[in-house]
Amino acid sequence: MSETPHPAGDDTILPFRLDRSNIRGRVARIDRTLDRILEQHRYPLPVSSLVADAVMLTALIGQAVKIRWKFSLQIRGDGPVRLIATDYFAPEEEGQPARLRAYAGFDADTVAVADGAPFELLGSGVFGVTIDQGPDMRPYQGVTPLSGGSLATCAETYFAQSEQLATRFHALAALSELPGEAPRWRAGGLMLQQMPDDGGIILDAPSGEDGLMTADDVAAMGSGEEDWARANHLMQTVETTELIGPHLAMEGLLFRLFHEEVPRVYEPQALEFGCTCSAERVEAAMVTYSAEDIAEMTTPKGRVTADCQFCSAHYEFDPATLGFEATRNADGSERS
Repeated sequence: MSETPHPAGDDTILPFRLDRSNIRGRVARIDRTLDRILEQHRYPLPVSSLVADAVMLTALIGQAVKIRWKFSLQIRGDGPVRLIATDYFAPEEEGQPARLRAYAGFDADTVAVADGAPFELLGSGVFGVTIDQGPDMRPYQGVTPLSGGSLATCAETYFAQSEQLATRFHALAALSELPGEAPRWRAGGLMLQQMPDDGGIILDAPSGEDGLMTADDVAAMGSGEEDWARANHLMQTVETTELIGPHLAMEGLLFRLFHEEVPRVYEPQALEFGCTCSAERVEAAMVTYSAEDIAEMTTPKGRVTADCQFCSAHYEFDPATLGFEATRNADGSERS
């Protein structure tokens, strides 16, 4: 059987600007990349839903980072889902695809009997953002509490608190099943962000949960509050099938939603799954360990093993080749 054609615009982020309202944004669809991330882990459905939301947010936010930079989310909670970690690797060169990866840490038994919304499985915790600008540069980090009932709201709170930018996300993910094919994950997302405004008022008190600033609070401080409200209203009219696709092209979706706002699109960014793990990286991470430490990690079969949580790659090493007291090289030759 021939492979189903890949719909145009999938695994792609499309930046745009609404000229009338001075708002920038991005629309994204992720299918094969997301399906690969989730298929290799086979998480329970609520965990997969959380990971899918985090992957979409990572793509929408990460597209703004520069060539060779990395954008990461680390979501930590005290509930059954303890951790969701995602990475967006910007292209090495112009025209190349960006890479995405993600994984989750959770208590399977508790998740299996939970009956609340997926976000509730996180409990209390933090939504952490990291931007890695490369060697010799200190990473930027920002943290906001888990609140508001969704990861999208957490991301909006982060931008309101840390960047003073009114930002709105609308993301959806679902298992899509075509006749004769196994179900596959698809996700679609929209991001709106008000451009910085020099004028405005001083806010009396934030309106968000736990006294946190919201996107609407930030918009109310500037001169574009009406434009922000109008664009958000239009954004909320998007239908699930329109956002997730694949039948309506992303340019067509933007025109359908925002034609009165005069949308202008920019160069799209392709996406693919990508992991940076390697045997060399594991060996480098072990270089600070002593021979005694390495011995404690050695299995009864005389090997040191490591598994990548992102891509499930499995590595095995001769313990004599690891640590700062290693006696052999990776090729088995004696070290001088």
